[in-house]
Amino acid sequence: MAASATSKLLVSDIASVVDHVPSNYVRPISDRPNMSEVETSGETIPLIDLQDLHGPNRADIINQFAHACSSYGFFQIKNHGVPEETIKRMMNSERVKHYSADTKKTTRLSTSFNVCKEKVSNWRDFLRLHCYPIEDFINEWPSTPLSFREVTAEYATSVRALVLTLLEAISESLGLPKDRVSKTLGKHGQHMAINYYPPCPQPELTYGLPGHKDANLITVLLQDDVSGLQVFKDDKWVAVKPVPNTFIVNLGDQML
Repeated sequence: MAASATSKLLVSDIASVVDHVPSNYVRPISDRPNMSEVETSGETIPLIDLQDLHGPNRADIINQFAHACSSYGFFQIKNHGVPEETIKRMMNSERVKHYSADTKKTTRLSTSFNVCKEKVSNWRDFLRLHCYPIEDFINEWPSTPLSFREVTAEYATSVRALVLTLLEAISESLGLPKDRVSKTLGKHGQHMAINYYPPCPQPELTYGLPGHKDANLITVLLQDDVSGLQVFKDDKWVAVKPVPNTFIVNLGDQML
């Protein structure tokens, strides 16, 4: 039961009918999850409250950005301005079928990372969408369920506005004019990946996603209530506990 471009097999197609992890998902012993090495009870990534970012406490919040970016490269944010109803509608979007193994497509449903080249697959499915400018891509997006394009466009627009605010704060935390990072980027591409990690019968043998860095500038992650994300800090993995109505922000290679 190997995932391939011809079988169009997603992890969610097999997760409910297998009682073991298929061989093409099993990682070498030296590269398997080891929860005993993960910090789960103590330190976690900083949580920054954006409520007063544009008020008298701005300097303190900017200092929090400086600490989080220099010490972690990750942080959580609350009071971020993205409507809670928009988040709920996005989280409730149904799975759609636009399968493709072509990594160059701007809209595609697929599995793992690159099923045509990798030796060991990841236990995840994903829908990847390019989102900016929305009018250039929205007609490629799935048309079902009927609300998908409306909800996704609303969410992408709100998150984009949030990212521009974050870039201003990060730029200022570096002692630069607040528009420096944004102006340096130019057009600002934006894409969205909706990841699904089905229940796994043997989670000790595989990963949803292994350790990696993001190649982009900044990632804004909306996490559900299942704890799975881990951040590498001071030579150890730290579990990130989900906090309702917050986003997790990850600095990518372009920022670093």
